[in-house]
Amino acid sequence: MRGSRKDMRLAEDYGEEFRSHQAEWGGMVVELSTFPAGTDATPIFKGLPDDLCQAPHWGYVLKGRFRVRYKDREEVLKAGDAYYLEPGHVPIYDEATEVVEFSPKEPYDRTIEVVARNMAAEPIKTP
Repeated sequence: MRGSRKDMRLAEDYGEEFRSHQAEWGGMVVELSTFPAGTDATPIFKGLPDDLCQAPHWGYVLKGRFRVRYKDREEVLKAGDAYYLEPGHVPIYDEATEVVEFSPKEPYDRTIEVVARNMAAEPIKTP
């Protein structure tokens, strides 16, 4: 299997440079996503345990830089970094960022259900 933005479905489109193209392969959600500088994802996880993303993610930062806030620490990821985000995190995009990310479908779907409701009620503000 292979995928590119041209043939993966546009699953999330929240405006200029805030998009996610996705496919499902082998029980995993595969994403090619972009986020504009200054995007704080904190509000979209409201209502999840501790108001934090509950899905694990494995990925690679293609471009940019972002911080990941956990209850007890913060990590910085930048272009060229491979990563694992354990459940219980929130990303904050300091720079325009592009990632490729893999997430188990079941916890991803449970999380994105809450995210979609939050985005419908009050879209995330991007600079």
